[in-house]
Amino acid sequence: MNRDFSKLVDRSFDVLVCGGGIYGAWTAYDAALRGFKVAIVDQGDWASATSSASSKLIHGGLRYLESLDFKLVKKSLRERQMLMKAAPHRVWPLRFGVPVFTDSRFGSIRLIVGLTLYDLLAGIAGTGEAHRHFSRSEFAHHFPCLVHSKLRSGFTYLDAQTDDARFVLELIDGASEAGAICVNYCEATDFIDHQGQVCGARLHDKVSGKAERVHARQIVYATGQWLAGEQLAQVKLTKGIHLILPNVLGSEALLLTAQQDGRVFFIIPWYGLTLLGTTDTPYTGDVDRLTIGKDDIDYLLNEANRALKVHWTEADIIGRYAGLRVLKQSQALTPSAMSRDWELKIADNGLLVSAGGKFTSAREDAAHIVDTICHNLKRDKPCQTFARPFPWLPDADFQQWQESAGLEAAKLGIDDVCAHWLIRRHASRVAKLFALVDNNPELAKRIFPELPFIYADLILCARTEMVIHLEDVLRRRMPLLVLTKMTRAEIAHLAGIVAQELDWSRNRMEEEIENCSRKWLEIAVS
Repeated sequence: MNRDFSKLVDRSFDVLVCGGGIYGAWTAYDAALRGFKVAIVDQGDWASATSSASSKLIHGGLRYLESLDFKLVKKSLRERQMLMKAAPHRVWPLRFGVPVFTDSRFGSIRLIVGLTLYDLLAGIAGTGEAHRHFSRSEFAHHFPCLVHSKLRSGFTYLDAQTDDARFVLELIDGASEAGAICVNYCEATDFIDHQGQVCGARLHDKVSGKAERVHARQIVYATGQWLAGEQLAQVKLTKGIHLILPNVLGSEALLLTAQQDGRVFFIIPWYGLTLLGTTDTPYTGDVDRLTIGKDDIDYLLNEANRALKVHWTEADIIGRYAGLRVLKQSQALTPSAMSRDWELKIADNGLLVSAGGKFTSAREDAAHIVDTICHNLKRDKPCQTFARPFPWLPDADFQQWQESAGLEAAKLGIDDVCAHWLIRRHASRVAKLFALVDNNPELAKRIFPELPFIYADLILCARTEMVIHLEDVLRRRMPLLVLTKMTRAEIAHLAGIVAQELDWSRNRMEEEIENCSRKWLEIAVS
């Protein structure tokens, strides 16, 4: 992946996508595969906002059945099933446990009905993937971390997990390979109109400081939270926070109901630790200055501590992050009751505006955007992304390839846990990483003893994944900044390695250390 702003200069495109989150990435990838001349830009890094601040799930949304949003659940479940086959390295099965306590809002019968419907909508009813019921003792054995005093029984059901930032990155790489020009840290400052119709944009390159005009027959505005406050689409924002805590789970997750307000939250295994989330509160503040308040933290810790044998305090928090959901205007009384569905707005000047939606169902929504572009530009080309193998999926039986890659990793001195995550993170590109280790065995060492990331991973990301700033590689290419309490000295150590790969000057490196430390060390103590 190479960033080259000059490729935008003096060019006309069929499609210009503004916004490099999950919706923009799928749109650019689909449009490029359909043969359009495509450019995609983002004012920050790829997936640097909501698309890297999710619960890391590919799921139907079991709780949406309560609001009878069957259409959205079925759509999301269809995508979930497809993605597990098209991208087994990027989307993998994750079973959730749902305990039934004596004071649970949902009893066993209601859960049986809901989970059966969930399986039917996913097309897995009657298979080994369908939900399962457990007695009190069986469920307690399955989830020993739970408080068992009020436990009556429990269920498990299927959903799936991902690394959201790498999901987006792989799509950007796929779009690039299909011919799209992809430039991060490039802001569309305003649009160019001709006879009342948008026909281009003025772009500002935040790296070089240059500004250029780019012409495009269609412009897609998929900027997520930056829609708030604009007249392009009437949306509402809600804030969701997640906390990273010590591991308490095995390979399965928990879905729990908060006693405080009755809403659902998750306890999920992620990179060997625990991901706890999420909150869902209205947000009207500055979208560029999102903070995590004590009320947010107390809400999650109190609810988790009610259900778990542990007693987590703020001192146990390893990392934290927050994101903003973009929701359609609604008369719903609470944020959780607002629809998560998506809509395409077409402005009077022809601008296509993507509003709302879910990470899981973004591909289908993006396909609708590109269908609209095909109609407008009179090009009859069907969607190319459904069931298409992901760009980094090896051209071989995945299970056999995975086993072979694991054996190769072991020969190179890479431990089994690191190899497992490296294969998921890089898939077919892991061969480049193995070559680095083969040339320098020291690169097989873990960066932090408790986390499954090695130095070769850091170097490969810095070298090949369009990294501009230190935060790009330490937060999104590798989520180190939220998985460990890094010190300034540790940030500086890793910055030295990245600086060597990116040929940063000493002053540039110090600037990156300062910016990264100021932001993330403040988050850690806020």
